[in-house]
Amino acid sequence: MRLLLLLLFLFAAPVAAQADCTAGPAPAATANATSFETLAWAPYKRPETGWAIYANKIAAEIGTRCAADTPGFTAALARWQAANKLAPTGVFDLPGFAVMKTKWTLARPFARLMRGGACPEPPDASRLATASPAESYGGKSIQQRADALAAYRRMIASARASLPPGGDPNWFTIFSGFRLPLDDDVRCIIDNNCYGVVRANCSAHRTGLAFDLHVGAAAGFGPDSSDNSNRRFMTRTLAYRWLVSNAARFGFVNYVFEPWHWEWSPPSTSKATPGKTPA
Repeated sequence: MRLLLLLLFLFAAPVAAQADCTAGPAPAATANATSFETLAWAPYKRPETGWAIYANKIAAEIGTRCAADTPGFTAALARWQAANKLAPTGVFDLPGFAVMKTKWTLARPFARLMRGGACPEPPDASRLATASPAESYGGKSIQQRADALAAYRRMIASARASLPPGGDPNWFTIFSGFRLPLDDDVRCIIDNNCYGVVRANCSAHRTGLAFDLHVGAAAGFGPDSSDNSNRRFMTRTLAYRWLVSNAARFGFVNYVFEPWHWEWSPPSTSKATPGKTPA
């Protein structure tokens, strides 16, 4: 257990090496420790309890390695709140998360492509490339835009070189990539959910820039299950935490509701800053 905690620390958001997680407002830390497991809310239009699923992303956003129930976390959150013209209480709250969520959403390449209101057209077939069987989950045939696939390969090479051996061999494999609009139309009819959280009627996967990556799965769930317990499991894996800390260096941005969903920004449109997680 101590080794796991050490590894989680090492792959958390980069901040000052000597962060003091005991320095900060203790009452706010107590409030955060309580809401961490009990907050009743619906950040993505679906009821959730607690904000543990988003804790790693929030820590990256506010620039801390400290756990969410520590005074150090509250101090970092208070600084972030002040910088964003919010009351610097250090207490996690819905107005602050709304600001974060908006920033995270606007960082997504697909959100920028949709700003005009029209669903983007899929790329020409000549711009697509096929992932190797070793790169895809279960060895299935998956296509992506060639430049996006090249960026994915650079990122995953770095991840595999950085992470300790012995991890899940499925980590970072692609289980969904480019999908023709007709494929999504058929899927939404079969699933009887064309407009809800489960199935979008204009999917980012039509761009050839969206990757669904295996970042782990809880027992009894698949790598794309949006069950809250499965999402929480995913966000605690070294694979997901590495991506939160490093994916932006390679132009990738996460759709935060889905720990497995990452989108690549072509260099001409990327807003990412090397070494920082888009927020």
